[in-house]
Amino acid sequence: MSGPLFPVILSGGAGSRLWPLSREAYPKQLIALVDKHTLLQATVLRLEAIDDLRPPIVVCNKKHRFMVVEQFQAIGVTPTAILLEPTARNTAPAIASAALEALARCDDGDDPILLVTPTDHIIRNTEKFVQAVGEATQEAATGHLVTFGATPTYPETGYGYIKAGSPTGASEGGRVVERFVEKPDAGNAAALIEAGDCYWNSGMFVFGATRYLGELQQHAAPVLESIREAHGNATPDLGFLRLNAESFARSPAISVDYAVMEHTSEAVVVPLGSDWSDVGSWTALADLSDHADKDECGNVAQGDVILQDARNTYARGETRLVTALGVEDLVIIDTPDALLVAGKHATQDTKKLVERLKQDDRDECRYHRKVYRPWGHYDSVHSGNRFQVKHIIVDPGQQLSLQSHRHRAEHWVVVRGTARVTRGEETFLLSENESTYIPAGTKHRLENPAETPLELIEVQSGDYLGEDDITRFEDAYGRSGPDSPDQ
Repeated sequence: MSGPLFPVILSGGAGSRLWPLSREAYPKQLIALVDKHTLLQATVLRLEAIDDLRPPIVVCNKKHRFMVVEQFQAIGVTPTAILLEPTARNTAPAIASAALEALARCDDGDDPILLVTPTDHIIRNTEKFVQAVGEATQEAATGHLVTFGATPTYPETGYGYIKAGSPTGASEGGRVVERFVEKPDAGNAAALIEAGDCYWNSGMFVFGATRYLGELQQHAAPVLESIREAHGNATPDLGFLRLNAESFARSPAISVDYAVMEHTSEAVVVPLGSDWSDVGSWTALADLSDHADKDECGNVAQGDVILQDARNTYARGETRLVTALGVEDLVIIDTPDALLVAGKHATQDTKKLVERLKQDDRDECRYHRKVYRPWGHYDSVHSGNRFQVKHIIVDPGQQLSLQSHRHRAEHWVVVRGTARVTRGEETFLLSENESTYIPAGTKHRLENPAETPLELIEVQSGDYLGEDDITRFEDAYGRSGPDSPDQ
């Protein structure tokens, strides 16, 4: 088996265990949690150390497409392709679509090898990671399907485990997978570690595209059938590739582990040889903090935080002063519209809290107060009965759609920059400290014709102020319908 090596970056998760910082509309992979780069950017930059690598194929939720592009642009990387998932179907279908895309991008006779990586990992030692990728590529060239194993440092119950068997002989570190162990309880996790020859399942893989699709045909044929059709009927859109929604939705929602890795006779594990975390909980993120970040009592404080008589506590403040007194083993996460206080032992269950918020139809599980759009962003500063105030930033050269609202009027005040306003049949400019009024039902558009950001305050008034009260007539970003996060 020979062919180019394609990174496949899976960026479709919601990261609900890191709520309230991570939310559906702006999940953890798009956030800078550890350093100046987001988890997505750190994943891409880590790959640059690998020789002879094609630009990545990205699979992401359609809701995040413009934010993903912006993050790639910020680090100067152009992906081979960005595939848009119409709905979440887990990793096996996502990887299948990337495998088909990689094959379509190769010359006849070439069989690409895929390096599959999620975007929510922290890997400290890039040199050892590159070495492990080299060994995994050797294994894949012989037809093996490789998963990377991280050496466990404690009996974590939030990870799956891999029991390694005999060496393969195809690479220095490759071992036959004896068995996969689903997330164990604390006792079984400790027993696995004590027995030795076991690894945390990192969720990263290397295998040939054709080999993976063949295994999928054998063990999960409905997935392959649906994704072949979804990819075959995909439509290009502003540089993205939209997988066919109807076909994609027919695929079973299943992980690559359940669909292929636990059934194939060719599963191999290669040790990462590097510190690894999937940043799957606030406790995991706290454990990543360097000793220099911790005080003498083991506390980590990020933002405007004061901890008094506290021990082993992780506190993060986003906008205001956060204080804690006489506490121990807590996680405290404060955002402009939601506060989480949790025992460190319970942070793996944050997802259950998010599910409750969904059941209660709370917007805090889906959106931040600051909402990102392809033209910029807005911050919902304040709201009350029949009114809402937004702080809007329009990026240079960008424009909102030509639209109207049935139930609300809008008042715009320019704080900084210059706005080009379309209101009904007229178009005019507004400068700083100038304002205008958009009556309900009037077609209108806001544009920034300048090379600097446009900043304004919008006051909405009316009997209904939901984001779905919108009719679009023209849009530079190919959107239609309500201004929801999937737009």
